[in-house]
Amino acid sequence: MSYDDPKPVTATSELKKVTAGGIPVYKRILDLFEAEGIRTLFGIPDPNFVHMCLEAERRGWTVVSPHHEAAAGFMAEAASRITGKPALCFGTLGPGLANMMPAIQCCKVENSPVIFLGGQRARVTERRVRRGRIQFVRQEPMIEDSVKYSGAIEYADQTDEVIREAIRIAMSGTPGPTYVEYPSNVILEELDAPAVLPPHRYRLTNQGADGDRIAEAAELIKAAKHPILLVGHAVHTTKSGEAVKELALKMNCPVIQTSGGTSYIKGIEDRTFQYVFSDASIEAVEASDCVIALATELGEPVHFGRWRHWYAGEADRKWIYVQQDPTAIGVNRAVDVPLVGDVRAVVPQLTRALGDWVGDDADLKKFMQHGQAELDELAAETLTKSDGTGDIKIHTSRFIVEATKAFPEGGIMIRDGGASVVFGWTYNQCKPNDVIWNQNYGHIGTGLPYATGAMLADIAETGVTRPGMLVTSDSSFLFHIAELEVAVRRNLPLVCVVAVDFQWGLEVGVYKRTFGPGTEETGTHWSNKVRFDKIAEGLGAYGEYVTTADEIGPAIARAYARGGPAVIHVPIDPKANSEEMPKYDKFRTWYAEGTQ
Repeated sequence: MSYDDPKPVTATSELKKVTAGGIPVYKRILDLFEAEGIRTLFGIPDPNFVHMCLEAERRGWTVVSPHHEAAAGFMAEAASRITGKPALCFGTLGPGLANMMPAIQCCKVENSPVIFLGGQRARVTERRVRRGRIQFVRQEPMIEDSVKYSGAIEYADQTDEVIREAIRIAMSGTPGPTYVEYPSNVILEELDAPAVLPPHRYRLTNQGADGDRIAEAAELIKAAKHPILLVGHAVHTTKSGEAVKELALKMNCPVIQTSGGTSYIKGIEDRTFQYVFSDASIEAVEASDCVIALATELGEPVHFGRWRHWYAGEADRKWIYVQQDPTAIGVNRAVDVPLVGDVRAVVPQLTRALGDWVGDDADLKKFMQHGQAELDELAAETLTKSDGTGDIKIHTSRFIVEATKAFPEGGIMIRDGGASVVFGWTYNQCKPNDVIWNQNYGHIGTGLPYATGAMLADIAETGVTRPGMLVTSDSSFLFHIAELEVAVRRNLPLVCVVAVDFQWGLEVGVYKRTFGPGTEETGTHWSNKVRFDKIAEGLGAYGEYVTTADEIGPAIARAYARGGPAVIHVPIDPKANSEEMPKYDKFRTWYAEGTQ
């Protein structure tokens, strides 16, 4: 059941009371999340949650226990991104919650609606005046600054209101994480509760924009000669791609991706360009006279929509901003028509308001030709780079080209890393419809948890197992390498293609640019003895070691043919990886302190 398209509920069923004798709190919590269409649960079971885990699995949920609570949080975050729904994660009291803090903070910055459940000692124990209590710390003060809402189920009959408030606030305005404390004294308490309400009965869903503003926006679009769609991360996480596609086809305009919105909408891949990292995107932005900004914060990576490539046309360019959070309107730049509402509802409103009008496609054809020509030129250019057959290891650009050319149709792309991601923005040869990666927070090491969480949630949601590809680098892969065992346990068709230079490539580059060539590079190099293919085998996955660029694609194909998870170890040139990052000067403009 989709939380924004709930099944009809009759007046009789809404008033019906539950069976006599009540329902345990842990079952009621699951009921409330099931009403939102949630079917996955991530966390390491402890006494507070064993009842919930057993019950969830009996109901057909996918229950996933990782090897670290931070990974559980990242898995849940990826689940929210791939399903478009809130996600659920739990952590044991004390160290479990402390371990989960990186994921909680990441969800806050990445605007991910994950509800974190935290175990806690019984309240009678917490409120005693005592020293030396085992596995105890006051958790809410530690967490409350990193979440949109923090609450606790102190009594059984508070269960509905606290859980609903956590979901309501997580999904309202700018989405984000919330926290619910679950003290052990309420686990088995029972409550008499009414039938579970569908989401639209207790929170705002599918909010449309004001009709007059929609009409005003439609007139601006019709009057524009060079309109563009600026598409942000939340177009993917809200699963509104089909609606955006319909609008893009009607407008006949280019679609410009923000750095966070790198999932291509199915059917309009060839008219979609990455802001800054595609020259066609810069052409389109500089020529534009009307921007329809969808589900984006208009943040630093797009220069707030007013600096650099936007600057020349600033005086005459019109801005239509679709934004669910009214407090975000006009903060980073002035807008002409604010459309406050859920992108899932507002985009169809815009399309309907345009009626039979269809935009001119002269600009679009030009940008599409330029965009494809640039991709072809980049792929050809990499053929002049090291392929690993000589004394120099594979150039990172060739690594990206060969790996992404082998991306399976219909797969889920997961990205992780520093320098390798910068190379990926420019040289990527595939246009996946589902991309999971950490953009705002820049939290490397999320790749493996993101991959397992997204793939498992996708299977639970659709019943279909799709292939996943994690393109990552060695330093990032080591963060949560234990989670490869989760992929083995679940037999996921996940291929991890790892660029290996035994260094923190981005940081080595910073040393060189700061102090010049030949400088000491303290803390950025590590052992060259590590073999990721062998680690994979030790964890029960398939491993392969390749040394030349032409071996990458066939190795990936063999890995998918075998089924199950695999790791491809690819040695890359450390010098090129740290010194030759493409368009690095453009990437650095995101951090132009004080100038934006």
